[in-house]
Amino acid sequence: MRCPGSALYVYPRARHASPLQRQKTLDPLKRVEKEIKKCVKCGACRAHCPAFAAIQREPAVARGKVALAHHLAKGDVQLEDETYSIMSKCLLCGSCAEKCPNDVPTDEIVIAAREALARERGLTTFHKAVGRIIRNRKAMNMGGLAAAILGPIFFRKVPQTSGLRLRFPLPFLGGKRHVPQLAKKPFLSRHPEVIPGEPGKPRIVYFVGCMTNFVYTEIGEAALALFRHLGCTVIIPRDQQCCGLPGMSGGDMETVRELAERNLAAIEKHNPDYVMTACATCGGALHKFYPAVVGKRNPELHARLQALADKTVDAAVLLQKLGLNPEETGAGEAFSITYHDPCHLRTRNITKQPRELLRAAPGVELTEMEGADRCCGLGGTFNVYHYETSMNINAPKAAAIAKSGAEAVVTGCPGCMMQLADGLQQSGCKTRVMHTLEILARRIKRT
Repeated sequence: MRCPGSALYVYPRARHASPLQRQKTLDPLKRVEKEIKKCVKCGACRAHCPAFAAIQREPAVARGKVALAHHLAKGDVQLEDETYSIMSKCLLCGSCAEKCPNDVPTDEIVIAAREALARERGLTTFHKAVGRIIRNRKAMNMGGLAAAILGPIFFRKVPQTSGLRLRFPLPFLGGKRHVPQLAKKPFLSRHPEVIPGEPGKPRIVYFVGCMTNFVYTEIGEAALALFRHLGCTVIIPRDQQCCGLPGMSGGDMETVRELAERNLAAIEKHNPDYVMTACATCGGALHKFYPAVVGKRNPELHARLQALADKTVDAAVLLQKLGLNPEETGAGEAFSITYHDPCHLRTRNITKQPRELLRAAPGVELTEMEGADRCCGLGGTFNVYHYETSMNINAPKAAAIAKSGAEAVVTGCPGCMMQLADGLQQSGCKTRVMHTLEILARRIKRT
């Protein structure tokens, strides 16, 4: 599979494998064989798959991918470039699994197929680079600082029509893409590891996530303000890592397993009451993918990851559980918003909690947009490999936001924020993009 003009997306050539090596390659698919057999090819997934809605080809839908995985596991289909192309056309949004009458976990099946492909062919140059970066926090910090300094030069001050854009060989960013400004100082380096709260109040580990750490640091500050307002002890482990989902998108499960174990160790030593996430993607990793995918082959590790999953809770859910009441802050300045449901919150049934908190915030007027629960089209590296399709998925969302007339679109996922901002920028809409916690923190600070 290729991205025009870039060697980053060239998939490695197939390597000659012995029967034993071939069997090892197919191990990930063998592990999901029972799940594959659950699919009865009813096609209910077609109505819920954002990739299929944009591409309109059977291989793009869950049913097609499950059928392909079935033949891959049997060994009568080869792990070729076309196989990778089909499996890459999935946002891992979970919409199909959520609506499947037979509970077929297509996202887990696609992840297994991508791992098998990576074992057979090796990782693309792009995903090799991703793996190296997300495993190395120091490299991420240095890269983030460099991007924060150079970003305005390359992407903000160079006109869209300028030929200078062609001099920067960054095809994975694309000429049209709206690139957010990175923070010069990551969130993790701004605060002590332990921020004491009131005696008897919960101890919370804050799993920050890369997007909040390097881009949207205001989300982290809002989270701190809210949970300190409630008297909680907030722990921000210094040695927490990327959740690993960027590696999972490319089949680099070795990196994902390494990061999962490092995050597990970083969190366990603090023995928190809750592990709080303000990123839908990170929450999905810790709550679902760690025990379901990473811990599948190791019972002891699975038990520890499941214990972590049981403590993991989205910030909006936890705020509501701990009794945050924005109404007690008094009247706030009038502000109209609409809300976008991130896929990794919606599929965990986290839809009403953020809305209830937002509606209770003084002065906030929440207007529902059409298709609030539809995927925004990001899908991690789906947005990198299939940018035009990603933005085609996003277009109805941008139109619905504009039609709502809201001053801001609010969501619970930094990744969605970046995608929504990109779509709105390209459509010429001036609606702001904000996180749920930002809205709540602005109201709570009035006490």
